[in-house]
Amino acid sequence: MIDLFALALSHGLLLLMVVRLMSRDDLDRDPAPPASGEGDAGR
Repeated sequence: MIDLFALALSHGLLLLMVVRLMSRDDLDRDPAPPASGEGDAGR
C-alpha cells in the first residue's frame, strides 16, 4: 500500500510540475535580440 502511495505521489507531483510549466506565458516568447552594435561584433 505504501508503494502505491509513493508512486501516486511522485507521479502527481510530476503532473503538477508539467501543468504549471505549460501554463507559463514566457515559455512561448523568444528573448529580444541584442541591440545593433553590441554583442558579438568583435568576431
